[in-house]
Amino acid sequence: MEPLRQKDNLPYPAPRPGEWAIRDFRFHTGDVLPKLNLHYLTVGAPSGEPVLVLHGSNATAESMLTPAFAGELFGPGQPLDAEKHFIVIPDSIGLGRSSKPSDGLRGRFPKYNYDDMVDAQHRLLTEHLGIGHVRLVIGVSMGGMHCWIWGVRYPDFMDALVPLGCQPSAVAGRNQIMRRLAIETIRSDPDYNGGEYAAQPRSLKTAEAILKLGFNGGDLALLARAPTRVAADALVDGELAEPPKLDANDFIWRFAASHDYDPSPDLERVAAAVMAINSADDERNPANSGIVEAAMKRLRHGRLHLIPASVETAGHSTTANARFYKDELKAFMRSAPRRLAPRASVA
Repeated sequence: MEPLRQKDNLPYPAPRPGEWAIRDFRFHTGDVLPKLNLHYLTVGAPSGEPVLVLHGSNATAESMLTPAFAGELFGPGQPLDAEKHFIVIPDSIGLGRSSKPSDGLRGRFPKYNYDDMVDAQHRLLTEHLGIGHVRLVIGVSMGGMHCWIWGVRYPDFMDALVPLGCQPSAVAGRNQIMRRLAIETIRSDPDYNGGEYAAQPRSLKTAEAILKLGFNGGDLALLARAPTRVAADALVDGELAEPPKLDANDFIWRFAASHDYDPSPDLERVAAAVMAINSADDERNPANSGIVEAAMKRLRHGRLHLIPASVETAGHSTTANARFYKDELKAFMRSAPRRLAPRASVA
């Protein structure tokens, strides 16, 4: 396929889109989809050292090409210099241009989980792109949670893991409560009609706003944006006035996919060097829980980089901005040992 048009004049090679279909993909439920379409982007030449980049649950592969992320990491001399690396960014199952409920199956689309999403990514790399080992798996939010699953399911596949904005533990507390409330806001709406709606249910916009404003943004940054009740109400009014950005079934499926996520029992299987990066004001992964610090002690080579909270950070969204950790990432990549493994030629 032709390269994507460069945006914002970013200093790295134009991303190239790709498509691949897995026949008879079997989900963890036992359901089989005759054809699972996977869309992905690559940056750099296939001869470069492979890197897998994974997006969040409200994002797509293309969302990783922002000046704040790719613009800080993929350019010359930067930690993931695309002149030296072959960067693969898939659209996960249920998101972007990969197969999802809104493609036609609606409520009949198989209920997928994070294991299914990671297994599909693994098959994309090994069966389609011919990659048997990567230098790094790095991901934001859901993509960071996928990093932990990669580490325990495929421990020999990578040299290094950098999970961003997440914890290697079951989704609980505020994280699960907010996901459940947003999902039930849609499911309880008569317009939803069991997933067989003619138009997007009106509750979808409210559910999107709940997650965007109530589950994200950072306390100090939100207070700066909305220092009065009038300003806070205006922020909510502006968000609710926007048209929905997602399909209701797609929304429910993607936020329910974390229901059985919990790599914690198998952390000792992780063989790669790990640098977990979180923000101190992350609403979904509270830094004072001690969960990540405890996990680091169970790893062979693990450390946590915690970004201090400030008016410049954005809570859970902070790790989408690589300026907060690019120097630490560069040093980590220099020090992470290379674990020799065969790599097939790219198809």
